[in-house]
Order: sequence, then C-alpha cells, then structure tokens
Amino acid sequence: MSSDNPQSGQGRLLPRKEADLFKNVVKFYENKNYKKGMKNADQILKRFPNHGETLCMKGLILNGMASAKGAAGSKDKREEEEETKKEAVELVKRGLMMDMRSHVCWHVYGLLHRSSQNYAEAIKAYKQALRIDEENLQILRDMSLLQIQMRDLNGFKETRLRILTLRPNSKVHWLSYALSVHVNGDPDAAVGILDSYFGTLEEGCVEFEKNFESSELALYKNQLLSETKGEDGLGGVRKALEHLDEIEKVIVDQTGWLKAKLSYQLQLGNFEDAKDTAMKLFERGLTEEHRVHGAYMCALLKCDRETCLEVEKMKGTGTLATLRPFFEEERSVLLDAYGSKDGLSKLYPRSNGIKRIYITILPTNSDEFKSAIDKYCQKQITKGVPSLGADLSSLYLMEDSRSNGSRLMLATDPLDVNVHPVHALLVDLIEAYITSLSSNNSFPSGEGESPPSALLWAWYLRSILHEQVAEYAQGITLIHKCIEHTPTAVDFYELKARLLEAGGDIQQAADVIDAGRDLDHQDRYINNQTTKTFLRAGREEDAKKRIALFTREQGSPEQYLYDMQCAWYELELADLLRRKGEFGKSLRKYMAVVKHYEDYHEDQFDFHSYCIRKVTMRAYCDLLRFEDDLWGLPHYGRAAEEIAKIHLHIHDNPSALESDAEPDYSQMTPAERKKAKNMARKKKNAAAKGGSKSDTKSNNTNGGSGNVKKSKPHAIDEDPSGKELLALNHLDEAKKYAAILARHAPKSISSWALQYDVSVRRGKMLMGLQALFKMKSIDSNSPQLFSRVVDFSQRLGSRSSKCHDTSEEIISAEFPKLMGGKTLSEFVQSAIERVKNDAASDLPMRTAVAKAIVSSGVGSAPDSLSVILDSKLNCRSANVDSCREALKFIESVGGQNGKGQFQALVITKFPFLKDF
Repeated sequence: MSSDNPQSGQGRLLPRKEADLFKNVVKFYENKNYKKGMKNADQILKRFPNHGETLCMKGLILNGMASAKGAAGSKDKREEEEETKKEAVELVKRGLMMDMRSHVCWHVYGLLHRSSQNYAEAIKAYKQALRIDEENLQILRDMSLLQIQMRDLNGFKETRLRILTLRPNSKVHWLSYALSVHVNGDPDAAVGILDSYFGTLEEGCVEFEKNFESSELALYKNQLLSETKGEDGLGGVRKALEHLDEIEKVIVDQTGWLKAKLSYQLQLGNFEDAKDTAMKLFERGLTEEHRVHGAYMCALLKCDRETCLEVEKMKGTGTLATLRPFFEEERSVLLDAYGSKDGLSKLYPRSNGIKRIYITILPTNSDEFKSAIDKYCQKQITKGVPSLGADLSSLYLMEDSRSNGSRLMLATDPLDVNVHPVHALLVDLIEAYITSLSSNNSFPSGEGESPPSALLWAWYLRSILHEQVAEYAQGITLIHKCIEHTPTAVDFYELKARLLEAGGDIQQAADVIDAGRDLDHQDRYINNQTTKTFLRAGREEDAKKRIALFTREQGSPEQYLYDMQCAWYELELADLLRRKGEFGKSLRKYMAVVKHYEDYHEDQFDFHSYCIRKVTMRAYCDLLRFEDDLWGLPHYGRAAEEIAKIHLHIHDNPSALESDAEPDYSQMTPAERKKAKNMARKKKNAAAKGGSKSDTKSNNTNGGSGNVKKSKPHAIDEDPSGKELLALNHLDEAKKYAAILARHAPKSISSWALQYDVSVRRGKMLMGLQALFKMKSIDSNSPQLFSRVVDFSQRLGSRSSKCHDTSEEIISAEFPKLMGGKTLSEFVQSAIERVKNDAASDLPMRTAVAKAIVSSGVGSAPDSLSVILDSKLNCRSANVDSCREALKFIESVGGQNGKGQFQALVITKFPFLKDF
C-alpha cells in the first residue's frame, strides 16, 4: 500500500524513475521552462495522483505560467488567467494536505504567497517548513529576504545567524549577518562580526588587495565605526578617522574616502586638516559640488559639530552662506578664502560654482556685491542664459522668523521679494542695461560693443523680475518685445504662458505655450509643460494629444504613461477630474500614483541579495533608508492626501455620487462649468463611439494597413469610472491614508491637518487634539491650525455625549493650552487684532479669521468682510486660488457690496483674470 501512495514527508519516497522526473520538474521550474515542467509533473501524477510534492510543484508551475502571461488582453483571457491562478492555489493546498510533513510542500506554499506579495503568510509557511527541516539553506535564505523586505529586523538577524552557523565559510553570509546586526541598531557588534570575518582570511588573500569589493567593504566598516558611540559621543568618529588611514591602500573610491575624512575632521574640530582635505577634493574636480564648499566654510569658520552636520545634509546649491547669517569677522574670513589673490577664485578661475558662492557671501548692501552681481549678470546676459532669473532668485535670502534670526530662508512670496534689497538692486541694474543697450548697443560700463541678443536677454530677465513680484502686465509687455524680436525662441513663449497663468488667464496661457511647443517638436520638456498647462486649463483632450506625441506609436498612450510611471501627468489629470467632480475617475488616477510607489517599494526585493553579493554595502544601506522614507515623498503625499480628501468630501456629501453624469459644478470657474456641461451632454454618445474607435487605433495606427505591426495587447480597464473605489468605506479609506502620512511625513502640517479632519469625523477627539498639537509644533501661525482649533472648540461645545472619562480629563486639561487659556471669542478676537496689525498677514489666514468671526458670532458679516478687504490684497499668498476661496466666503455671507469691492481688487492685481 505504501508504494501506491509515496509521500516524502512520511518517509515513503518516489521510485527512482519518478524521483528523477521530480528533479526535472524542479529544474524546469527554476529555468522557467514551464511546459516541460508540467509534462514531467503530469507523468508522475499519472502513476501517483496524490503525491503531495508533485501536486505542489504543478500548482507552482501553473501560477508561474499565469504570471508570465500578465494581465494583458481581453476580459475573457484575463478571467482565464485568474482561473489558472485559482487552480494553482487549489493544487498547492491539495498537495499540502496530502503531505503536511514535507518541507517542500510548505516551501512551495510560501513561494505561492510570495508571488502574490502576501509576505506575512509566506514567512509563516517558511517557518513551518523549517520546523520540519531546520537546516534547509534555501528556505532560510528565502525567509531572510522576506524578513528584510517586511522590516522584521529581529527575525532577519536570527535567520542570518542560523545561515552563518550552517555555512561559516561563505563571505556573503558573514556580510549579511553583519548587515542584519547593523540595521538592528548595533554598529559595534557589526564591526566585531566583520573583524571576525577578516580573521578567517589568510595573509595575501584577495580581500586585502586593492579592488572594488575590498574597497567597498573597508569603507562600509568605516561607516559602521563612525556610527558607534564613545563616552563623549565622538569615540566612534575618532576610530573611523584613524581607520581611514589604515585602509587607504585598498581604497578605489578615493573621492568617497576624502569626503568621509572631511566629515570626521569637522566633527572632531580638526579644522586645519579639514581645510587641507577640502582642497584635495577641489583638486579632484569637485569645485562645483556645493556640499564640499559648505564643509570648507565650516572649517574656515570653525563651526560647531551640529552646524557641520546640518551643512553636510544640505542639498542642491545650499551652503553655510545660505543657512545662517554671518558676523562681519566670519564674512571677512570667507571673502578672503574665496576672493583674495591666493583664494579659490584665483586657483580655479573657470569654476562657475566658486564665482557664484563668492557673490552669496558678499554683504548685499556693499559696493563689492553690486560690482560682482553686475559683472555676473553682464556675462550671463551676453551668453543668453535663460535660467539666469531662477539663479539670481536664490539670492533673496531673509531671516527665518521661526528660528529667531539664527537661520536664513528664501523669500518666495511676491510681497517679500518686492521689498528685498537684492531684487531692487537687480531691477536698477537691468533697467540701466536696457537703457544703455537700446541707445549705445553696449552695457553701461562701456566695455566694447555687445551682441544684438544682449538687449533681448535683458528684456527677458527684466520680465522675470516682474514675474517675481506679481507685476504680470508689465512682464507681458516686455516679453512681447522679446517675441517680436525673435519669434522662434521657445523660452519666451514659456515665460509668457507663466505670466498669463499667474495673472489669471490659464486658457490663453495654454494656447501660448502650445504655440511655443509648435516651434520645436523634438523638445520633450516644452511638450510636457504644454500638457500640464492644458490640464490646468481643463482641456483634457488637448493635453492627451500633446502627451501622446512622446509615447509609442502603437498602443494606448494612457497605458504607456502608466507603464512609464509618469506620476506628474497622472496627478495633474487627477486634479482636473476632481475639479470637474468626476471623483471616481480622479481616484483612479491618484491610485495609479500610489501603485507606482508600491512598485518602487516592491522593486527593492531584487537588491536584498544582489547588493550583498556585489558588496555594494553603503549604497544598499542608503537604499534601505530611502525605502523607509518612501511614503513621505512629495508625489506620494500629494496623491494620498487628495485620495483622503475626496473620500471625506463624499462622506460629508453623499449626494455627490447620486448622479455620475452630473459633476460638482460648485467647485468650477464659470468657464470650466460651461465646458463640463457641454461635455456631460455628449458623454454617452462619445463613450460608445470613441471606445471602438480607440481600440481600432490602438492596434493599428495606420488605419488597417497590413504592413503595420500591431501593438502588444494591454490591460483593459474594466472600471474606468472608478465605481469600485467609490463603493469603499470612505471614512476607512481616509483613515488609512491619513495614518500613512502622519507616520511617514510627520513634518508636513498638511499631514496632521488631514489626520485631524479624519479623527473628528470618526469621533476620536483625543486623536484630533494630538493632531492639533503636532500642527502647532510645526507652524503656530498656520491658517490650517487656526481654523481647526476654532472647529475643535465648537465641536466640544456642541457634543451631545462626552468621551471616556480619562479622555475627557485630558481634553479639558490640554485643549485650553492651544487657545492660550482664552475663550473661543477671545481667541478669535486676538486673531482679528493680529491680522489687522500685520498688514502683510497672508490671505488664507485672513479668510480663516473671517470665517471664524461668522461661525463663532464674534462679529457681523461686515466685520468679517473688513478683515479681507482692508488688506487691499497687499498681503502674502494672494494668488488666484486663495482669492477664489475668499470670494466663495464673501458670497456665502451675502456681502454684495463687499463682493464688488473684492472683485475690483482682484482684477487690478490679476489683469488677465476672466470669469471671476
């Protein structure tokens, strides 16, 4: 009887012939030769239909065949593939039931879960397999990969130790175990493990020679040493600095070695040595790397360790000069280092970075600064550099009020830029250039005749300076001169479109940038900008036609953009659909961006074994940190926040889903409303007619010509209107994304504003209070915080039932701290006084205070209108969107006179605005 039912886990092995066939099944599966694997499995099952391991392998092969085909093709084909996957699962489960004591069956069961990205269940299956075969290396390796993917760090450490114990002669196992200890926060032990590994090697081993792997491993150990702690917190850094000298002979990455040395020297206060190291980096060609310049400045000024570390983390063109103000003595030291006869500017006269940094160091009220910026602008204008305006805008540095003047920030609001001395100086300079070039064809300095294009680029720069202070009409006048002078320059059309968009006429802006795009059909950047502007103008079809110009000729452009993970396009299209009230479609596009980030997270799986094998340990650690912060990145945050807001909107307004065909016109401008209604009338016919047409075009772009290769079939979206997403529990979905953002983007005030909005709707008042305190710690003057504090106070007063006793005590004790111990009326009154005393307080804050006046009954409707109108729109954040929000409030309180006054102010500020 036993020979009729062989089961390996029960000690009844297959006969020799079938055992060889089973080995072939495994080999063919690993080589993805599924058909041959299936054929061999069927031969075994023909004789032994209940053999558990073969049933499991057959199921795994079926699952592999279904996955290889993908989700492309017709609905029937995809349903067939889903059935195949279900059959695969049934086969594996059946095989497991037949031989539950076989580690192979449990391993296969884990692989099946892993293929569907159900990692938690896969780990459970692997653990069960290891109970049967504790020393199975393959299962241990597979489980360790899933544990680091899931960030089960303790489990990962234990698994890698078991593997190392079983195979201590493998370098990969030593490095993997060291890494597992490192990610568990014990760099000291990780160093000890690497030392133990080096102790197993013989003298003259290749590991001690100069090569890439030895270099990377040595630098990884050095990084571990720097993370260890000594008595004063710097013991590890001292060891790391000494270790650098020990490993210099095997280092290939000399630049990385020098950068590490520079960092350690600064942290330890070895400033003279740090200056020498920075100079060596400059000699290696890093004169354009601003991070090295920042470290060099720290060495010159002998900065404290915290400042050095802060500068080390700065990105882009940031240096110490853009981080904090300088004392005169400090500025003198830096100017001497960069501008003296033996300074960097003389050593590296062709370095643009050094010239630019020198300008940043100079005091903005000095003659030297004016002379340097004059010379710099003349050179760039003569060359015709379009990015000069953006470059110069980084000089608009001002003290950050949140840091009590100890840190600098960049002035970006037109109100701040307008009063900035550097902007005023630039305006005077460029005006003088225009006057001189127009009359003498030379700059005011009179150093020879300038090229004819110099006047053109001077106009262009002056137009940008108008844009920076919201003088859109003056900017348009100058850019018209540029276009008349050279109608073939794409940059001029782009600037004109930006001015029109900021000035309120998005439709004309779209037409202008499209005209510029038509001048150069090979420029992907301008094509993308055109697409983006069309989407913001509500012209979806025009945008799709433009973006399709840079997609493959065959197939669906939308599918191609999804495959290419073109997140900016999907976000802009989702915003458009949301404004039109097509919430289901909008959710589909936002979810596409979320899916991209899930793919990014999944993509790290392949690197867990690859990076260890190739000994790219430092890069791998950077990858793990990047993946841990993935959900806090801007594009994901924007998509997740909008998804949550749509769900909250639908939760608050269930009627928004009553008619799919009727968009939410209240959120649109009159122009968008008219266009949306026209589209709604044609929607049914267009959908039926366009569906068959697009399918034909997708498969044959030449109208049926037999010579054109058909595109590969792509996935057919069976829920284009997003009905499945709209059927979800809206509060639960909003809660999910709010929690992700609160955990991964805790420094964003929007994350906590969203968390508050979700919490109070769920009745979780304590969580809402926590969110308010988090918001206050980020920006105590935020309009988002103010409006939610008022809302929280009103909710507390109108509650019919109290919270749990403990929660109630906490709320009663802590909430008054947010209001400074004031009542709601006093809190709102103090906000009124604050915005009236600060003429530049931003428009969103004024609108929030005006709403609070009405909702709290502190004042009348005219009182609330005066808060907005008294500013004359000479305040921060006064853009078209914030003006629309203010107008919506003014209309809600029925202030017709106030509405007329406000509209007149808006039209004056935004001369191209229509339908306001």
